Amino acid sequence: MNTEKRIHWKRDIEGFEKYLRDRENAEATIEKYLRDVRTFRKYRKDQELLNKDVLRKYKEWLLERYCVSSVNSMLVALNQFLIFKEAGWLRVKRVKIQAQGFRNMDRELSREEFRRLVAEARGRGQKQLAMIMETICATGIRISELKFFRADSVKNGMVQVRNKGKHRTVLLPEKLRKKLILYMAKNKIKKGCIFCTRTGKAKDRSNIWKEMKGLAKVSGISSKKIFPHNLRHLFARTFYKTTKNLIHLADLLGHSSLEVTRIYTCDGIEELKNSLEQLDLINGIV
Repeated sequence: MNTEKRIHWKRDIEGFEKYLRDRENAEATIEKYLRDVRTFRKYRKDQELLNKDVLRKYKEWLLERYCVSSVNSMLVALNQFLIFKEAGWLRVKRVKIQAQGFRNMDRELSREEFRRLVAEARGRGQKQLAMIMETICATGIRISELKFFRADSVKNGMVQVRNKGKHRTVLLPEKLRKKLILYMAKNKIKKGCIFCTRTGKAKDRSNIWKEMKGLAKVSGISSKKIFPHNLRHLFARTFYKTTKNLIHLADLLGHSSLEVTRIYTCDGIEELKNSLEQLDLINGIV
């Protein structure tokens, strides 16, 4: 077996992109994988020969600069690139992390903060952004699924989405359906995608993220809480607190495993800490 692999960076990255598109990966996944491979290229300073030692040192380099979850995510992308190059023997193991059943609540958006963001957006004339935030938060959709909200499906109250090779139906609460119909009427939207840029393209993560970040200063809410996916988190936590139904929540979020959904059943470290304090197993301090 060969111990080294030569990479022709420009040609191979272009080929990797085609490989990902032929596999029908999501656009956001393709962008991330390419970005992560280019980070590795920059680390290598365009040197073409790779071996196991180079990759182990790269993993150490990443751990000195990124959190563990980000390192693992970047290694997944690199491993996919190595598979594409038929160099699977060079793949790097991800860092093992103990599964945690709680979220960092310092980064979670509260219901009151969400309402403040929506109000600020409307007050600044960003009515589309306000409607997008309400749509995500009321349905729990991923930001990449927003493009499936089309005029005809919104009127029917059921949106068919395709994501990661899966199909599912997103149900619209009646209040949201009526608000969206009113939004379409005011903006003379009769067909097609209802959330578009000025050029007619469907709004994507980068568009919405940038617009939401613009609300940070005027709303007084920490910028680390303001990102589109946090609206999905708020939906999930609110739904579980209201219904205590983990199975229905997994269906609504489009999760194939309850383990992925379970993280929303706990409010965070403080809730776990309070549970520990209630055990009262330690004698008083002498």
